[in-house]
Amino acid sequence: MPITSVSKDPEALTMTVTADFAVPVQRLWDAYADPRQIERFWGPPVYPATFLRHDMAAGGRSQYEMHGPDGDVSAGYWEFLAVDAPRSFEVVDGFALPDGSPNTEMPHMRMTFDFSETPDGSRLVTTTYFNSADELEQLIGMGMEEGMRQAMGQIDAVLEDLEAFAAGRGTVSQILSDTQVRVSRVIRGTVEQVWRAHHEPELMKRWLLGPEGWTMPTAEIAQAVGDPYRYEWAPVPGGPADGAPPFGFEGELLASEPPYREVTSERMIGMEGPGTTNELTLTAREDGGTLLTLVITYPSLELRDMILGTGMTDGMETSYARLEAELVGV
Repeated sequence: MPITSVSKDPEALTMTVTADFAVPVQRLWDAYADPRQIERFWGPPVYPATFLRHDMAAGGRSQYEMHGPDGDVSAGYWEFLAVDAPRSFEVVDGFALPDGSPNTEMPHMRMTFDFSETPDGSRLVTTTYFNSADELEQLIGMGMEEGMRQAMGQIDAVLEDLEAFAAGRGTVSQILSDTQVRVSRVIRGTVEQVWRAHHEPELMKRWLLGPEGWTMPTAEIAQAVGDPYRYEWAPVPGGPADGAPPFGFEGELLASEPPYREVTSERMIGMEGPGTTNELTLTAREDGGTLLTLVITYPSLELRDMILGTGMTDGMETSYARLEAELVGV
């Protein structure tokens, strides 16, 4: 059990949890910064978490759900107040409604996470600041302390599993819900480089091509929230896709926080009905690379399965491998 102490101060309205780990500070930080890793320990074993959003930057937000053994769901959120990688971050932590918005009928609290080096590895001190003595008693009575103990007890296994989150693993897609899929890939390149590769038309035309045999003649990129964008692809004459019809996607930039996060709508050109919402998040890694996370929200289960069945993940891996090759020489 990594927790070495838990102290509650009713006068200061705080609870402080100290835990020690036999890994460097950066490795422990990465476990909290990567949505694929934090969801493996954030929450008791019988209430595993799924992070639907996790943009770890000041002003960013996390949204997660914990699913119980009887099918019950408890939703929560973080609002990032400050981030000083890899030393500390501060959040407002609260309960959420099914749509991810704060549940104002339940308490919320401020939490600080402080990471430091020790002779044997690293230490994490988590301090929770409650708004009142009643809320402190309420949340402790709901099992907050025991829940943190159980969550911390799962971190060691995640920290040891280095290979599962190493660069070079390729593009991985994970089904989050009936209508959501998370695609993730570690790119060898900085956050700024990966962001630029998504926003410079001529660079994008060199890597965002999917399987071999296609060109990207049109890359009209949205510059500001509310602007439209349009991407089009065409087969290379005489290539492996020769004879296939050209296609494209269009949509609108819904939110943007350069160089970490943007949200867009997307619909295939010429197709009727609702499209998808795509949320791109870029997170810096210890090895100098960037974790690219794309959460795609579909209008239906049927459309989700149809698109996954087209080999979407393989096509994205081909594109991301090209992107990586472009950035290695930058």
